[in-house]
Amino acid sequence: MTPFKPKNLVRWMRVLCLIPMIVLPSVATAEPLRVFAAASLKTALDEISATYETDTATEVSISYGGSSLLARQIGAGAPADVFISANVGWMDDLARQGRIDETTRLDLLRNSLSVIAARGKPALSSLADLQTALGTGKLAMAQTNAVPAGIYGKAALNSANIWQDLQAQVAQTDNVRSALALVASGAAPYGIVYQTDARAETRVTVAFPIPDSMHPPIIYPVAAINTNDRSRAFIEFLTSQTADQVFEAQGFTPVEYR
Repeated sequence: MTPFKPKNLVRWMRVLCLIPMIVLPSVATAEPLRVFAAASLKTALDEISATYETDTATEVSISYGGSSLLARQIGAGAPADVFISANVGWMDDLARQGRIDETTRLDLLRNSLSVIAARGKPALSSLADLQTALGTGKLAMAQTNAVPAGIYGKAALNSANIWQDLQAQVAQTDNVRSALALVASGAAPYGIVYQTDARAETRVTVAFPIPDSMHPPIIYPVAAINTNDRSRAFIEFLTSQTADQVFEAQGFTPVEYR
Protein backbone atom coordinates (compact mmCIF):
# COMPACT_ATOMS: atom_id res chain seq x y z
CA MET A 1 0.00 0.00 0.00
CA THR A 2 1.26 3.42 -0.93
CA PRO A 3 1.86 5.41 2.22
CA PHE A 4 -0.32 8.52 2.75
CA LYS A 5 1.53 11.71 1.97
CA PRO A 6 0.07 14.98 3.33
CA LYS A 7 1.64 16.95 0.53
CA ASN A 8 -0.49 15.02 -2.03
CA LEU A 9 -3.66 16.03 -0.18
CA VAL A 10 -2.63 19.63 -0.20
CA ARG A 11 -1.99 19.50 -3.93
CA TRP A 12 -5.43 18.00 -4.64
CA MET A 13 -7.15 20.56 -2.44
CA ARG A 14 -5.55 23.33 -4.45
CA VAL A 15 -6.85 21.75 -7.67
CA LEU A 16 -10.38 21.40 -6.29
CA CYS A 17 -10.43 25.03 -5.24
CA LEU A 18 -9.82 26.03 -8.85
CA ILE A 19 -12.66 23.94 -10.30
CA PRO A 20 -15.55 26.40 -9.54
CA MET A 21 -13.58 29.15 -11.22
CA ILE A 22 -13.31 27.02 -14.33
CA VAL A 23 -16.76 25.44 -14.68
CA LEU A 24 -19.07 28.15 -13.30
CA PRO A 25 -19.75 30.95 -15.83
CA SER A 26 -20.18 34.48 -14.59
CA VAL A 27 -23.82 35.55 -14.24
CA ALA A 28 -24.57 38.63 -16.34
CA THR A 29 -26.71 41.27 -14.68
CA ALA A 30 -29.41 42.74 -16.93
CA GLU A 31 -29.08 46.43 -17.64
CA PRO A 32 -31.82 48.55 -16.06
CA LEU A 33 -34.48 50.09 -18.26
CA ARG A 34 -33.30 53.68 -18.68
CA VAL A 35 -36.08 56.27 -18.65
CA PHE A 36 -35.56 60.00 -19.23
CA ALA A 37 -38.55 61.91 -17.84
CA ALA A 38 -39.69 65.49 -17.24
CA ALA A 39 -39.04 66.58 -13.65
CA SER A 40 -42.73 67.29 -13.04
CA LEU A 41 -43.44 63.55 -13.33
CA LYS A 42 -41.21 62.52 -10.43
CA THR A 43 -43.77 61.92 -7.69
CA ALA A 44 -46.12 59.90 -9.87
CA LEU A 45 -43.47 58.10 -11.91
CA ASP A 46 -41.48 57.01 -8.85
CA GLU A 47 -44.57 55.21 -7.57
CA ILE A 48 -45.45 53.73 -10.94
CA SER A 49 -41.94 52.47 -11.63
CA ALA A 50 -41.75 50.86 -8.18
CA THR A 51 -44.91 48.89 -8.95
CA TYR A 52 -43.57 47.96 -12.38
CA GLU A 53 -40.31 46.69 -10.89
CA THR A 54 -42.21 44.52 -8.43
CA ASP A 55 -44.57 43.13 -11.07
CA THR A 56 -41.96 42.43 -13.76
CA ALA A 57 -38.63 42.09 -11.92
CA THR A 58 -37.29 44.72 -14.31
CA GLU A 59 -35.09 47.40 -12.78
CA VAL A 60 -36.04 50.91 -13.88
CA SER A 61 -33.52 53.75 -13.73
CA ILE A 62 -35.11 57.19 -14.16
CA SER A 63 -33.25 60.41 -14.96
CA TYR A 64 -35.38 63.48 -14.22
CA GLY A 65 -34.79 66.98 -15.55
CA GLY A 66 -36.07 69.70 -17.80
CA SER A 67 -37.42 68.25 -21.05
CA SER A 68 -35.13 70.50 -23.07
CA LEU A 69 -31.99 69.26 -21.30
CA LEU A 70 -33.02 65.62 -21.53
CA ALA A 71 -33.87 65.94 -25.23
CA ARG A 72 -30.48 67.51 -25.94
CA GLN A 73 -28.75 64.70 -24.05
CA ILE A 74 -30.63 62.07 -26.02
CA GLY A 75 -29.85 63.90 -29.24
CA ALA A 76 -26.17 63.82 -28.29
CA GLY A 77 -26.32 60.06 -27.82
CA ALA A 78 -27.01 59.62 -24.10
CA PRO A 79 -28.14 56.04 -23.39
CA ALA A 80 -31.89 56.00 -22.92
CA ASP A 81 -34.68 53.53 -23.65
CA VAL A 82 -37.79 55.69 -23.07
CA PHE A 83 -38.35 59.46 -23.10
CA ILE A 84 -41.33 61.24 -21.53
CA SER A 85 -41.40 64.93 -22.35
CA ALA A 86 -43.55 67.72 -20.92
CA ASN A 87 -43.62 69.36 -24.32
CA VAL A 88 -44.54 68.07 -27.77
CA GLY A 89 -41.92 70.30 -29.41
CA TRP A 90 -38.94 68.56 -27.82
CA MET A 91 -40.27 65.15 -28.85
CA ASP A 92 -40.77 66.51 -32.37
CA ASP A 93 -37.15 67.68 -32.34
CA LEU A 94 -35.92 64.17 -31.52
CA ALA A 95 -38.23 62.73 -34.19
CA ARG A 96 -36.62 64.99 -36.79
CA GLN A 97 -33.24 63.64 -35.72
CA GLY A 98 -34.47 60.06 -36.10
CA ARG A 99 -33.88 59.40 -32.40
CA ILE A 100 -37.29 57.96 -31.49
CA ASP A 101 -39.39 55.03 -32.66
CA GLU A 102 -42.41 56.79 -34.12
CA THR A 103 -44.50 53.61 -33.87
CA THR A 104 -44.29 53.78 -30.06
CA ARG A 105 -45.03 57.47 -29.68
CA LEU A 106 -48.27 58.55 -28.03
CA ASP A 107 -49.66 61.46 -26.04
CA LEU A 108 -49.72 60.21 -22.46
CA LEU A 109 -50.95 63.00 -20.16
CA ARG A 110 -52.28 66.53 -19.86
CA ASN A 111 -51.51 69.07 -17.14
CA SER A 112 -52.36 72.64 -16.10
CA LEU A 113 -50.51 75.61 -14.61
CA SER A 114 -50.91 77.34 -11.27
CA VAL A 115 -49.45 80.34 -9.55
CA ILE A 116 -48.19 79.08 -6.19
CA ALA A 117 -47.49 81.09 -3.06
CA ALA A 118 -45.14 80.67 -0.14
CA ARG A 119 -46.64 80.33 3.33
CA GLY A 120 -48.37 83.48 4.49
CA LYS A 121 -48.73 84.97 1.02
CA PRO A 122 -52.25 85.86 -0.15
CA ALA A 123 -54.20 84.28 -2.98
CA LEU A 124 -54.80 86.17 -6.23
CA SER A 125 -58.10 86.93 -7.92
CA SER A 126 -56.46 87.12 -11.37
CA LEU A 127 -53.07 86.68 -13.00
CA ALA A 128 -52.85 90.45 -13.38
CA ASP A 129 -52.80 90.75 -9.57
CA LEU A 130 -49.41 89.03 -9.53
CA GLN A 131 -47.53 92.22 -10.31
CA THR A 132 -48.81 93.99 -7.21
CA ALA A 133 -48.53 90.90 -5.00
CA LEU A 134 -44.86 90.40 -5.88
CA GLY A 135 -43.75 93.87 -4.93
CA THR A 136 -39.97 93.68 -5.20
CA GLY A 137 -39.94 89.88 -4.76
CA LYS A 138 -39.01 87.26 -7.32
CA LEU A 139 -41.27 85.06 -9.41
CA ALA A 140 -39.88 81.52 -9.60
CA MET A 141 -40.22 79.86 -13.01
CA ALA A 142 -38.46 77.24 -15.06
CA GLN A 143 -36.37 78.61 -17.93
CA THR A 144 -38.82 80.52 -20.09
CA ASN A 145 -37.01 79.93 -23.38
CA ALA A 146 -36.40 76.18 -23.06
CA VAL A 147 -38.14 74.30 -20.23
CA PRO A 148 -41.81 73.53 -21.02
CA ALA A 149 -43.23 74.82 -17.70
CA GLY A 150 -41.40 78.09 -18.26
CA ILE A 151 -42.52 78.33 -21.87
CA TYR A 152 -46.15 77.78 -20.90
CA GLY A 153 -45.84 80.19 -17.97
CA LYS A 154 -44.39 82.93 -20.15
CA ALA A 155 -47.25 82.43 -22.64
CA ALA A 156 -49.76 82.89 -19.80
CA LEU A 157 -48.07 86.08 -18.60
CA ASN A 158 -48.11 87.39 -22.16
CA SER A 159 -51.82 86.59 -22.36
CA ALA A 160 -52.32 88.70 -19.24
CA ASN A 161 -50.17 91.48 -20.77
CA ILE A 162 -47.78 91.51 -17.81
CA TRP A 163 -44.71 89.63 -19.11
CA GLN A 164 -42.85 92.79 -20.13
CA ASP A 165 -43.39 94.29 -16.69
CA LEU A 166 -42.41 91.15 -14.76
CA GLN A 167 -39.61 89.54 -16.75
CA ALA A 168 -36.87 91.35 -14.80
CA GLN A 169 -38.23 89.81 -11.58
CA VAL A 170 -38.33 86.24 -12.86
CA ALA A 171 -35.93 83.83 -11.11
CA GLN A 172 -35.36 81.14 -13.75
CA THR A 173 -34.40 77.57 -12.84
CA ASP A 174 -33.22 74.50 -14.76
CA ASN A 175 -36.48 72.62 -14.18
CA VAL A 176 -39.93 73.16 -12.68
CA ARG A 177 -39.19 71.26 -9.46
CA SER A 178 -36.37 73.71 -8.73
CA ALA A 179 -38.81 76.60 -9.17
CA LEU A 180 -41.17 74.84 -6.79
CA ALA A 181 -38.35 74.51 -4.24
CA LEU A 182 -37.64 78.26 -4.35
CA VAL A 183 -41.21 79.02 -3.30
CA ALA A 184 -41.40 76.18 -0.78
CA SER A 185 -38.27 77.46 0.96
CA GLY A 186 -39.56 81.04 0.99
CA ALA A 187 -36.75 82.26 -1.28
CA ALA A 188 -39.43 83.47 -3.73
CA PRO A 189 -42.92 84.60 -2.65
CA TYR A 190 -44.64 83.30 -5.79
CA GLY A 191 -43.94 80.96 -8.65
CA ILE A 192 -45.54 79.38 -11.70
CA VAL A 193 -45.52 75.59 -11.83
CA TYR A 194 -47.73 72.73 -12.93
CA GLN A 195 -50.77 72.02 -10.79
CA THR A 196 -49.28 68.58 -10.14
CA ASP A 197 -46.18 70.17 -8.60
CA ALA A 198 -48.35 72.27 -6.32
CA ARG A 199 -50.03 69.09 -5.06
CA ALA A 200 -46.68 67.47 -4.38
CA GLU A 201 -45.43 70.19 -1.99
CA THR A 202 -47.23 70.90 1.28
CA ARG A 203 -45.29 74.11 1.95
CA VAL A 204 -46.97 76.02 -0.89
CA THR A 205 -50.55 76.97 -1.67
CA VAL A 206 -52.28 77.55 -4.99
CA ALA A 207 -52.66 81.32 -5.28
CA PHE A 208 -54.35 81.21 -8.68
CA PRO A 209 -55.17 78.34 -11.09
CA ILE A 210 -54.18 79.61 -14.54
CA PRO A 211 -56.90 78.95 -17.16
CA ASP A 212 -55.83 76.57 -19.92
CA SER A 213 -56.95 79.15 -22.48
CA MET A 214 -54.01 81.39 -21.50
CA HIS A 215 -51.31 79.05 -22.80
CA PRO A 216 -50.81 76.25 -25.36
CA PRO A 217 -52.10 72.80 -24.38
CA ILE A 218 -49.77 71.02 -21.94
CA ILE A 219 -49.27 67.53 -23.33
CA TYR A 220 -46.76 64.88 -22.25
CA PRO A 221 -45.74 62.61 -25.14
CA VAL A 222 -43.82 59.36 -24.60
CA ALA A 223 -41.76 57.31 -27.05
CA ALA A 224 -39.14 54.59 -27.13
CA ILE A 225 -35.59 55.62 -27.92
CA ASN A 226 -34.21 52.08 -28.12
CA THR A 227 -36.86 49.86 -29.63
CA ASN A 228 -37.04 46.60 -27.71
CA ASP A 229 -39.60 44.51 -25.86
CA ARG A 230 -38.75 46.12 -22.51
CA SER A 231 -39.32 49.66 -23.80
CA ARG A 232 -42.63 48.72 -25.38
CA ALA A 233 -43.76 46.89 -22.25
CA PHE A 234 -42.99 49.87 -20.02
CA ILE A 235 -44.84 52.30 -22.30
CA GLU A 236 -47.82 49.92 -22.33
CA PHE A 237 -47.78 49.86 -18.52
CA LEU A 238 -47.83 53.67 -18.47
CA THR A 239 -51.21 53.51 -20.22
CA SER A 240 -52.64 50.89 -17.86
CA GLN A 241 -55.42 51.48 -15.33
CA THR A 242 -52.86 51.03 -12.55
CA ALA A 243 -50.72 53.87 -13.87
CA ASP A 244 -53.75 56.04 -14.68
CA GLN A 245 -54.89 55.91 -11.06
CA VAL A 246 -51.49 57.14 -9.86
CA PHE A 247 -51.32 59.90 -12.46
CA GLU A 248 -54.84 61.08 -11.66
CA ALA A 249 -54.12 61.10 -7.92
CA GLN A 250 -51.25 63.50 -8.63
CA GLY A 251 -53.44 65.80 -10.75
CA PHE A 252 -52.54 64.63 -14.26
CA THR A 253 -55.21 63.90 -16.83
CA PRO A 254 -54.56 60.74 -18.85
CA VAL A 255 -55.26 61.30 -22.54
CA GLU A 256 -58.64 59.69 -23.20
CA TYR A 257 -58.30 58.60 -26.82
CA ARG A 258 -55.29 56.33 -26.42
